[in-house]
Amino acid sequence: MTQTIFPDDFLWGAATAAYQIEGSPLADGAGASIWQRFSHDPRLMAAKGDTGDVACDHYNRMPADVALMKELGLKAYRFSVNWGRVLPEGIGRVNEPGLDFYERLVDELLKNDIEPLLTLHHWDLPAALDDKGGWLNRDSADWFAEYGSVMYRRLDGRVKKWVTLNEPWVITDGGYLHGALAPGHRNLFETPIASHNLMRAHGRAVQAYRSEGAHEIGLVVNIEPKYPASDSAEDLAATARAHAYMNRQYLDPALKGSYPDELADVFGEAWPQWPVEDLKDICQPVDFIGINYYTRNVVRADPNQWPVGASPVRQVATHTTTDWEVYPPALTDMLIWFRDTYGDIPVYITENGAAFYDPPRAGPDGIDDPLRCDYLRTHISAIGDAIRQGVDVRGYMAWSLLDNLEWSLGFSKRFGIVHVDYETQVRTPKRSARFYSSVIAANGGNLG
Repeated sequence: MTQTIFPDDFLWGAATAAYQIEGSPLADGAGASIWQRFSHDPRLMAAKGDTGDVACDHYNRMPADVALMKELGLKAYRFSVNWGRVLPEGIGRVNEPGLDFYERLVDELLKNDIEPLLTLHHWDLPAALDDKGGWLNRDSADWFAEYGSVMYRRLDGRVKKWVTLNEPWVITDGGYLHGALAPGHRNLFETPIASHNLMRAHGRAVQAYRSEGAHEIGLVVNIEPKYPASDSAEDLAATARAHAYMNRQYLDPALKGSYPDELADVFGEAWPQWPVEDLKDICQPVDFIGINYYTRNVVRADPNQWPVGASPVRQVATHTTTDWEVYPPALTDMLIWFRDTYGDIPVYITENGAAFYDPPRAGPDGIDDPLRCDYLRTHISAIGDAIRQGVDVRGYMAWSLLDNLEWSLGFSKRFGIVHVDYETQVRTPKRSARFYSSVIAANGGNLG
């Protein structure tokens, strides 16, 4: 074992999301979400017939799942709340059985010395609010603050690390521009409106927390570093647009109070002039930023690729079953870029992982997943490289604890360090889970 670069209080954990693992989405008085609707609509769902009705049945198996986390040595667990389970209409009446579930989950985690990281919104907007326009309605910022306040009043103190939104870029790019994710819209003019209202909701939820809570709150974004395919002016400009669209569109307003200039080029006439007061509401002081990192993107100019005018250039490298290049150095580069651009804000890697093929049923020798083990080893080492260069990284959440419903791709992609047999719901820790346990036990000192 070598000396570790990771701080003694580094937070090692794993992450999940409500609709992907819980099952029982309408149980005990819960209201439907946009993902409940989307997954049941064969016109929209790519993986026909796959839904979150059962998923990993975590709603009924929660204590055993927390015991498994304890067995693996996790110090933290990042999960999300199904908004409609707590507020079936999205606002107003609180559904006590739904809220009680999350209270039991938090208490079970604490009983097992696992710190909860609670994400308020991981894509499952209540369907009742979508009927009112969803994220296209400016009132959505107030709806979200009301929901946040319900959660803060019940759980703050037991929960000391809160997240407002998970990956707003995915919500809008997949859900409002390309129609690949819920709510399934395809409209260039809607996309920046939804993005802006999501960020207003983030700001209002932070403001509500400062009134109700006493600990830490932040935002989680997905960052995919962009590298130009060449030094040509066209490729450099395309890379800047792609970077602004995916990586800076949410960080800049949250941390700087402005949007990147390149977004006007991306959206053209669909890009509004936003009120200055909105940007002040959005730019609220946060205690940390969570970053989800999976891959990088090498970019070339391509005027036929709407709306960014950029295409990815596939590299000769290992790729996951989601066709994402495995490139750990970009994680180090990205963390240094974040620090140099936005300052010394504490960072948590709130998702990082890979989908590789695993069989549907574990054999007598379990699941051997060497590619995932190597992915975890090299990416955690890349975080160590960033820490050596002064980036304030305070924790790492592997994605994901369990194999689960990979949104519109259904159950076809397995990201878990724990295998789930969807027919029997048997959990089997993969070799990657045992490897990660050893990393936690050594506080990263066994990475070589």
